[in-house]
Amino acid sequence: LMVAFVLWCSPANYADWKLMFSGSFIRIITMLFLLSLYYHAWVGVRDILMDYIKSVGIRLTAHVAVILVLGFYTAWSFSILWSA
Repeated sequence: LMVAFVLWCSPANYADWKLMFSGSFIRIITMLFLLSLYYHAWVGVRDILMDYIKSVGIRLTAHVAVILVLGFYTAWSFSILWSA
């Protein structure tokens, strides 16, 4: 839906992009997409860490680091989409 909208309207400058994201529907759809992307990233990185890092302490530290980074990305995405 988003790709079709962007191809159909083809925003050319910052004002057009800002206008496109001024509606709540696009913001909600974008946030749901980003949350899905971050969850997918968590599952993939978690599986890789569980397969290749055998030390429990290092694996726990890496898990916490990934969770913190993904939490920061989520908060940052929220602030970008819902500010102003």
